[in-house]
Formats: sequence, structure tokens, C-alpha cells
Amino acid sequence: MTRRRTLVTVFRSERYSAISLVAAAVLGLIVANSVAGPGLIDLTHAPLRVPGTHFELSVGHWVTDGLLALFFFIVAVELRHELTRGELNSPTRALAPAVAAAAGVALPALVYLLIAGSDFARGWPIPVATDIAFALGLIALVGRGLPANIRVFLLALAVIDDLIAIVLIAVLFAHGFDVASLVAAIGSVALFYGVGCLRLTSRWTRTLRTLALVVLALAAWTATYSSGIHATIAGVALGLVLRPSLAEKAAHALQPVVNAAILPLFAFVSSLVILPRGGLDALGPVFFAIAVALPVGKIVGITLGGWLVARVTRPRLRSPAHHSGASGGVRGANLVTVSAVAGIGFTVSLLMNQLAFADSPALRDQGVLGVLAGSAVSIVVGGSLVAWRARVARLRARHDAR
Repeated sequence: MTRRRTLVTVFRSERYSAISLVAAAVLGLIVANSVAGPGLIDLTHAPLRVPGTHFELSVGHWVTDGLLALFFFIVAVELRHELTRGELNSPTRALAPAVAAAAGVALPALVYLLIAGSDFARGWPIPVATDIAFALGLIALVGRGLPANIRVFLLALAVIDDLIAIVLIAVLFAHGFDVASLVAAIGSVALFYGVGCLRLTSRWTRTLRTLALVVLALAAWTATYSSGIHATIAGVALGLVLRPSLAEKAAHALQPVVNAAILPLFAFVSSLVILPRGGLDALGPVFFAIAVALPVGKIVGITLGGWLVARVTRPRLRSPAHHSGASGGVRGANLVTVSAVAGIGFTVSLLMNQLAFADSPALRDQGVLGVLAGSAVSIVVGGSLVAWRARVARLRARHDAR
């Protein structure tokens, strides 16, 4: 039992999440370019049907559309917590990360469009996302002693960034819209909400409620997929409507599974790309647009957005009350550090890439390589800045102690 608890604790840690994602992506690239690569790629395209039904998806889509919905459920639970009881529970506290997040979405999209051109414009949402798990994991790895307000600001910014990404997925990547299925999905979510609101005392009634919630969640996911809206939106809706106490327990229970299996599996499957022969000359504008837009667009956009808010709200930011929240004290080098770390797209960017270039395997492969390259640059630059700012903070703390 002690060993099991230790493993669960490790799987919940932000450090493990960051390391496992990198390892899975690298492994995917290596395997794809080995003798086993073509066969494994074909396996991800193989159809897999639910026994006794006509519901059928490819193995890859079961990962990206099915399992990833659990990740988005956890994201939605964290999003609601931050909006109601966390660092975004008032307009004043949300102002700086909201403006920075908006600028951190607009600038990467603009950089992408300038480099890729109108022929590949549909890929503009790919570099706008920040991988919240990876970004916080990087800080946990190399940011010992980093001021707490930097992590708080990054968390708030990434949560807003995820909200924007969720809206983009729902609006831009709907296909074959089916009204009846959408009504069924809404009805399933409403029933899910109603069952979750039941306050039960006995153990067996709580067990029945859990079973009912699982069945309704599966129904909501199936109906959402059939409606033409990307199925991960079902996970978002369920995480937002479930009673907070139940939602947080469910997210806490699911997090080890998501970190240990689902996210690494998604990174592995998404990274099954055969590298083009001929080096950089064989890569097209989609690769270069994403690889540049993620690190450069995020650094310029978030830094500019944070600077503008600091200029406008400077009199209020001098108040000590504003230096403890998400909007206070993150300026200068600390703001640049946050913006560099936010350039790690990874999970959501890879999903955006799958959706944007679903009908073009060649462009999709370029997009995967662009996401990996841009995120790698952000990891190196952001990790170096985090380590530097953490060292400065530790030296300052020792000096104050003396």
C-alpha cells in the first residue's frame, strides 16, 4: 500500500507530467523512424468498434477524441475553481493575466499567418495554446525558490489560455453538425448536473449515483461526438456543471491516470511522424510558422500585454494588496520568464494541429514537428530564465536572512 501511494503521488506531480510528456514525444519520433514505424502508424489508423454497436473510431481517434476528454474534464474543474475561488475570482485580479493571455493568443496567430501565408491559414490556432501541465512542471523542475506570484500568474494566464482554446475548438472545428445529437448531448449534461446535485447519505445510494454519472458522461460524450462538435468539449461541459465537491474528488482521482497514461499516450501517438529526408529543406511553411510563432509570439505577446496593464494600472499596483495576487508584481524579467514558459504548446497545440490538418497527413506531420520544435525552444529558453530568476530569488532571500 505504501508503494502504491508513493506511485500515485509521483503520478500527480507536475514534474512527472513534464518529464513523461517529453519522453513519450521523443519515443514516438524514434519509433516512427524505425523499422516498426510504418506498421505502428497504420495501427493508429485501424478502426476499432465498440462491441455490440455500430460506433467505430480509429485507434488514434479513440485517444484524441475519447481519452483526452478526461484531461479536459480536469482542466474544466481547475478553470471553474480559479474563476470562483482562485486567482481569477474578481475582475481586478483577472485583468493582468486576461490581457496577457489575449495578447499571447493574438501575436502567435499573427506570426503564424505572416510566415505561413493564406494558403495554410487554417493552422493559425495551433500556436496559440499553452500546455498548463508542462509549463507548471517545468517550474517545479528548475524553479526552486522562485517567487510564488510568478507561478500564480502563469497558472492564471494558462487557465485563461485554455478557456480560449476550448472556445476555438468548439467554434472552429465543428463538422457535419447534427441538431438532434446536440440536443441529446445538452440533455445528458443537464441530467448529469441534476444527478450530481443529489445529496445522498447512504453508501449504496452514493455508489448508484456514481454509476449514473458515469453512464450519463458516456452518453454526453457519444452525443457530442455525433453532433459534429469535437468530443473533448463534453469533458469540459461535464467538469463545469458537476457540483464542486464531487468534481474536485473526481479530478483528484483521475489525475494520476491522466498524467501516467493518457497524456503520454496522446503525446506518443501524436509524435508518430516520419522525419522528411533532406533536413530543413524538406520542411514547408507550416513547420517554420509554428516553430517560430510558439516561442516568439508568446514572448512578444504576453510581455507586451503585461506591460500595457502595468502602465495603465501602475498607481494601484503600488498598493501591497495587489502584489500578492495574480496581477501584482510580475513585471520586467519575471514577466519575460512567464511569457517564455507559456510558449510550450504541446498537448493542446498537438490537438489543434490534428484538427486543423485532419485531411492533410503531410501538413499534419509538419505541424507536429513544428509544435515539438517550438515547444523545445520554449523549454530551453523558459527553463533557463526560470532557473536564473529562481537563483536570483534564493540569493536575495539569503541576503535578507543575513
